[in-house]
Amino acid sequence: MTTRDIVLVALFTAIIIVLGLIPPITLGFIPVPITAQSMGVMLAGCIIGAKRGAASYALLVLMVAIGLPVLAGGKGGLAILAGPTAGYIFGWIVGAFVTGLIAERIVGPATGEAKQFAGFFIASVVGGIGVVYGFGIPWLSYVTGTPFGAALAGNLAFIPGDLVKAAIATLAARAVLAGYPLLPRSA
Repeated sequence: MTTRDIVLVALFTAIIIVLGLIPPITLGFIPVPITAQSMGVMLAGCIIGAKRGAASYALLVLMVAIGLPVLAGGKGGLAILAGPTAGYIFGWIVGAFVTGLIAERIVGPATGEAKQFAGFFIASVVGGIGVVYGFGIPWLSYVTGTPFGAALAGNLAFIPGDLVKAAIATLAARAVLAGYPLLPRSA
């Protein structure tokens, strides 16, 4: 990693922590809150790419593990990394990587504007929603003893908000790409 990469990883970890300052919204029927930090998966992957985006979330998880209160609601500590939300938290790392990988392959400065918007949105939905849910829902089901189908159904309430987050991340990523491209290109 270059010095630039380290700075970008640290910067995006800080952005993710700031997103955690927005108070989480809890729903009564599922022990997983709605947080703005999940949008960071989309932002990190689309703006700084797969490796750096995943590294920014890995750094965040390390900070949580050592007990720093960097998650939404001022949470941190090893207990969080074993609780009902742990699957989502670890899924953030892989989700940022997948989001970045898709964005790197589809989007570039020379790509048409419509394809850039579509590429960022697809990357955000697949990595930031699909992959994160793919880690989070099975873990939630296991830890809480909830049948997988019920855990999956409970997560449907999050889809509209996550699609809004994907749209916001798409607009932000496109603006950064147009002004100061940071997204690496993959062959």
